[in-house]
Amino acid sequence: MHIPVLLNEVIEYLNPKPNENFVDCTFGFGGHAATMLEKISPNGRVLGIEWDEEKLKVQSVKCKVGERLILVNDSYTNLKNIVEKEKFGPINGVLLDIGLSSWEIENSGRGFSFLKNEDLDMRFSEKQSLTAREIVNEWSEEDLARIFQEYGQERFAKNIASNIVEVRQRQSIETTFQLVEIIRKSFPRSYKFGKAHFATRAFQALRIAVNGELDNLKIVLPQALEILEKKGRIAVISFHSLEDAIVKKNFKIQAKDNNLQILTKKPVVASEEEIRQNPRARSAKLRVSVKL
Repeated sequence: MHIPVLLNEVIEYLNPKPNENFVDCTFGFGGHAATMLEKISPNGRVLGIEWDEEKLKVQSVKCKVGERLILVNDSYTNLKNIVEKEKFGPINGVLLDIGLSSWEIENSGRGFSFLKNEDLDMRFSEKQSLTAREIVNEWSEEDLARIFQEYGQERFAKNIASNIVEVRQRQSIETTFQLVEIIRKSFPRSYKFGKAHFATRAFQALRIAVNGELDNLKIVLPQALEILEKKGRIAVISFHSLEDAIVKKNFKIQAKDNNLQILTKKPVVASEEEIRQNPRARSAKLRVSVKL
């Protein structure tokens, strides 16, 4: 259902050893955590944090939940509080895999895919209040253009925003296919589309806005450094240039202050073999640092 991206590279850089403890801030279906648990046996533990309660219900991992695997349904923005509440430590490594999983696209039914006709939701957790439907139907034309341009780097952001406002005056925009049609009509007739679907950037922008993904990343990175033991490592996998820029900037600032050492001068990317097996890995970038 979901193939963990850059698994070998993550394990190589985090270097889990017997009886160490790790936090997987984006547990998902436990692909990375399962391998960690093998490496840190017999007594090492993993604290898995997952925002999406539905994922936890259907998660599959090689080790049963118990003394060695603790699962918490919460946002990783609350990382420090979660660690304190669970009395989890000492912590030798932290992993963040901040991409969209295959399950969210194919099975969640929340409108992440422009290829399926679903309700405009896009929430990672149903505990959140803001939905894509609310943004599309209630946000101003200026704000819509801003998120499409800033988060999606969409060339025709203003056209899409203008057309959304025009359509919603006649009827509420409720489904992904309604939005896809609006986006399609926002491109000039002479525009030649590339390999990527024309709705990719706009859908990406909406998802980021709904879930506050960029702000959340800025919130969690200082906490991850704080909870780590000396020589503990933090690994971050991002799938978006804006996310990668946030990680890069944070690491550089902390390195300048002698709080950590950057282990990846350039982001680690997937091999051609992995991309053939899992095309989603194509845009993945891994950055790793060690606490001083």
